[in-house]
Amino acid sequence: MVPAGQCIYEDETCDPEIFPYTNIPKDCPGASCNFAFYGGRSMYHNYILTFQVYNLFAFLWLINFVIALGQCALAGAFASYYWAMKKPDDIPPYPLFTAFGRAVRYHTGSLAFGSLILASVQMFKVIVEYLDRRLKKAQNSAAQFLHCCLQCCFWCLEKMVKFLNRNAYIMIALYGKNFCESTRDAFYLLMRNILKVTVTDEVTYFVLLLGKVLVSGIVGVLAFLLFTERLQIIVDGPTTLNYYWVPFLTLVFGSYMIAHGFFSVYSMCVETIFICFCEDLERNDGSAEKPYFVTPSLHSILTKKRPGPQR
Repeated sequence: MVPAGQCIYEDETCDPEIFPYTNIPKDCPGASCNFAFYGGRSMYHNYILTFQVYNLFAFLWLINFVIALGQCALAGAFASYYWAMKKPDDIPPYPLFTAFGRAVRYHTGSLAFGSLILASVQMFKVIVEYLDRRLKKAQNSAAQFLHCCLQCCFWCLEKMVKFLNRNAYIMIALYGKNFCESTRDAFYLLMRNILKVTVTDEVTYFVLLLGKVLVSGIVGVLAFLLFTERLQIIVDGPTTLNYYWVPFLTLVFGSYMIAHGFFSVYSMCVETIFICFCEDLERNDGSAEKPYFVTPSLHSILTKKRPGPQR
């Protein structure tokens, strides 16, 4: 930088450590080397925002792929239990490891494609939220209404894609078809049993929510008693806190998230058993030639009819 201007070295990149020993101060009196900004003006720095967007998209894609791989492996393990005629004699050994290996070997592309669709929807949500924050001061009532509509549409689309993906992964674990065919078969199967799907999903969601609340509530009560020095017998040493609400809320929130992770396994189990049950009812009639694979107790819960004889 040169206060008087008219210097051939003005606005060029310089090094403040060696600047006093160069010829620039002699050629341009009053010139100084000041900090401008981090980085540089190379192609990398010009496209750094693009690279950040790419990293965010890759992160969302990998996270969804890991979740999809776990869901497909769990679906394969639970399906091996359901389609065993004589339980537990016909269940293959190590069903979870077998289902995981089968998913990695044969279904990686389908899982990656499904997670790509979900990551694209989530990326669009992030972009809409980013534009809203950048243009928040310049928005009018019409722009705010449009943004709310977009947020609602993308939220519904994300929920729908997650629901279809979960059922598509179950069909992939059952029949080994590609993602598109599995999604189509799962959609038509659910539409043919829409009432059972609605009741089963709502009851499962409510029961699992009660379990999560119960776990986090028990942890919260124990944490409150511990931080208020009402459980001194359990711990050794000082437990006095000046402000115990922060660790208390941290434990409650952490226990809820951990319980959510564990109960998601039960949720996947219920959805897999339900898909298998619907397939069982359509493929078999309960006769001696085509017996049901479902147990009589589960059949009596999901239907009002009594199952036929089993081999």
